Amino acid sequence: MPVQSGCTPELACVYWTLGMSADLGLEKRPQSKDSIFFRDGVRRIDFVLSYVDEPTKEGEKKAERRKEFEINLQKAGLELETEDKSESEDRQTYFLKIHCSWDVLTAYAEILKIKVPFKESDIPSNNETPLNWLLKPFRLPYEVMYPEPDYFTSPFENKKPDFFLIKDKDAIFTPSTRNRIVYYILSRCPYATEEGKKKLGINQLLSNGSYTAAFPLHDCQYWKKAKVQNYKSERFTLYRSWARFMCFYKEQPLNLIRKYYGEKIGIYFAWLGFYTEMLFYAAVVGLICFCYGAFTYSGNVWSQEICSVDIGGEIVMCPLCDRRCGYWKLNITCDSQSHLFDNVGTLFFAMFMGIWVTMFLEFWKRRQAQLEYEWDLVDFEEEEEQQHLQLRPEYETVCTRRRMNPVTQEMEPILPFTSKCARFCLSGATVVFWIALIIASIVGVIAYRLAVYAALASIMKDNQDLQLVGSLITPQLATSVTASCLNFVVIMILNTLYERVAIWITDLEIPRTHIQYENRLTTKMFLFQFVNYYSSCFYVAFFKGKFVGYPGSYTYMFGVLRNEECDPGGCLIELTTQLIIVMAGKQIWGNIQEALVPWLQNWWRSRKARNQPESLYTRWEQDYDLQCLGQLGLFYEYLEMVIQFGFITLFVASFPLAPLLALCNNIVEVRVDAWKFTTQFRRPVASKAHSIGAWQEILHGVAVLSVVTNAFIVAFTSDMIPRLVYYYAYHPGTENSMEGYINNSLSIFNISQFKPHNMPDDGESPSWFNSSIITTCRYSDYRYPPGHEKEYQHTMQFWHVLAAKMVFIIIMEHVVFMVKFFVAWMIPDIPKDVKARVKREKYLTQEYLHNYEREMMKKQLEENCSASTDRHELLSEGM
Repeated sequence: MPVQSGCTPELACVYWTLGMSADLGLEKRPQSKDSIFFRDGVRRIDFVLSYVDEPTKEGEKKAERRKEFEINLQKAGLELETEDKSESEDRQTYFLKIHCSWDVLTAYAEILKIKVPFKESDIPSNNETPLNWLLKPFRLPYEVMYPEPDYFTSPFENKKPDFFLIKDKDAIFTPSTRNRIVYYILSRCPYATEEGKKKLGINQLLSNGSYTAAFPLHDCQYWKKAKVQNYKSERFTLYRSWARFMCFYKEQPLNLIRKYYGEKIGIYFAWLGFYTEMLFYAAVVGLICFCYGAFTYSGNVWSQEICSVDIGGEIVMCPLCDRRCGYWKLNITCDSQSHLFDNVGTLFFAMFMGIWVTMFLEFWKRRQAQLEYEWDLVDFEEEEEQQHLQLRPEYETVCTRRRMNPVTQEMEPILPFTSKCARFCLSGATVVFWIALIIASIVGVIAYRLAVYAALASIMKDNQDLQLVGSLITPQLATSVTASCLNFVVIMILNTLYERVAIWITDLEIPRTHIQYENRLTTKMFLFQFVNYYSSCFYVAFFKGKFVGYPGSYTYMFGVLRNEECDPGGCLIELTTQLIIVMAGKQIWGNIQEALVPWLQNWWRSRKARNQPESLYTRWEQDYDLQCLGQLGLFYEYLEMVIQFGFITLFVASFPLAPLLALCNNIVEVRVDAWKFTTQFRRPVASKAHSIGAWQEILHGVAVLSVVTNAFIVAFTSDMIPRLVYYYAYHPGTENSMEGYINNSLSIFNISQFKPHNMPDDGESPSWFNSSIITTCRYSDYRYPPGHEKEYQHTMQFWHVLAAKMVFIIIMEHVVFMVKFFVAWMIPDIPKDVKARVKREKYLTQEYLHNYEREMMKKQLEENCSASTDRHELLSEGM
């Protein structure tokens, strides 16, 4: 019998014995779609490799690599079975199925220090709460939430088989543990020695195209249970109780997620669920603050003055642009007032969010500690040394110089210092260039605002149809909305481009290991996303309207375009508009992309196989047609949520409904992610993690920055501080009042002092404007009026307001930081009951292990004494 390409001679006899060779014309044994076993129906498929034969010289080289690799896998104890390409739905792909025997599992379980149950826990669980009956509609069945009993566990040791609870050898190691062990072997198994260098690992074989895919199998189809009796269809259970949108109000089965996907994915969904729960409280408080602004809107004095015909209708404002903009009356901005968001409630909410962030991070630490205990990760130290030592194939290919590794004592390639410096310089320059490109795009949007505002003002003035909605759609609002939409489109385009650029420059640096590669790519991507998403909000919040100048002495961008002004009520309403469009647009587009793109790709890949009989479209072919999560799969999920976290914390003073938007998005996000993992992605290799890693430090950094940004937004973007200064120091009369504030906050300019290029063109001013009667116009600033000895210089009130803003920033930051540090100090990172349970479990484990060893020693002594007595009796009889 001829040996198949990539198949070892040893396997040939297996095919002969089982009668499965297509070359002999033997009929293929029908298999169920749900089959996850070898053809004997006994040995479980723990991993699948796929490859395609190539009739080229390079293809022959790949076949030799596969042959050597599979021989070494068999030497390592793995059992292999190959599906011929003639039996696959595309007639091109071979599938190599791998089974890990009991002896291999136990050997590597000891090496990897995998914990195995040895006694059922007798520590009472604290799952019950005083108001548990109220939460019953949100609960899942007990068997779903807790698929396994709570056990005391200990690292597996082969020399103590009787110590562990091994009732069923097939069940003691879960499928996720089995595929983790197999992947450990695959990633360290050698396959060739090329150019004097030892080649090893499935990752390198995937990189050079020897194999096309490597993945563990899902245990069944997601829409129905497996046909095998007494078999736990965990994928089906996850889909029914977790991945459907109709379960959006239910808790997540974290223990089942961890059991099926491993701790790393389990900790992500635990964090996402906890973040969503905490958002509920922020959303409620934000909604209350928004309702406060809505209810107090009609009784707000300064808003009434703007809308009043006698006050706002009599105040003539200076043109907002040169030549194309005319004079206008203040009351046309009545419907765009920012009191809904610019009020005392918003100030309270900004301070509340500074404290909420701390409570979220501190309570997450406690929740994380609880999960570490429940998931046997208390003493876990991730086995990353091999990952740190395992070189990337790209690094080995490029680097020709070699030196002795002090750890492994082997010669390994190194990248010359000069080459490393050159690559880092080029990488850094590329990063700076792309960040500059983002800033340039923001400047372009600003130029769009300046150029389009004048055009919109002229068009809306002349168009009779637009005059009907002019009170609702002002040139300022139209410019703000269109500019925000344009900015969102630019952000999405730059994201797509920079994702590829970030990968390219990270490849250019040639990181030594996979860990270094992921860390560098994470740094670049987060830096770019931070600048890309937040730069426009930072511009509106802290730069727009701050460098305008005054009539007759305006400041210009590029010497041509006059800098933007804020509305008399401040730029807060525009910051709110920008935040809503970018944040909501990102969330809607992200969910559509996450749900639609994988589904369309899987539908297209499996279009031919859907026409095949059910018995031919096997489990490994179905999973092969699914999407691969990849090494950076969770990275993008975390990145999306961290960017959202920045929106609801950095700029929350401008939009108290931001947490509510985030809450609605995350309720959908949890189920979309669950649906993707359960139905659209191949089953990822299980891996351990006891925390969310570097993202925790990023969240802390964003939390600290949010206090500063919100303090500056309240002080410089909103109009709250000038109003408070007026209320307490500059109000007329004996009683504190806001009456007359609008008139006080607007300075006067003599129209005759306008420079020719600042004057409106003929016909641009409205019909009510009469230059012979109206000789002055107003603008938002604190400057002396014309004719004063300090004409157009800042008044003392300006300096009082500026001093009040600085004092407010200092006070708010110190108060919030003090409360944050106090809250962090008051809330311990590990709950007391968890500490007690950990100590109790360690004590009982040590005691049980001591008793076991004592019994074993006693038994051995009795056997030795018995053997000695028998020998003595035999000697006595012989004498």
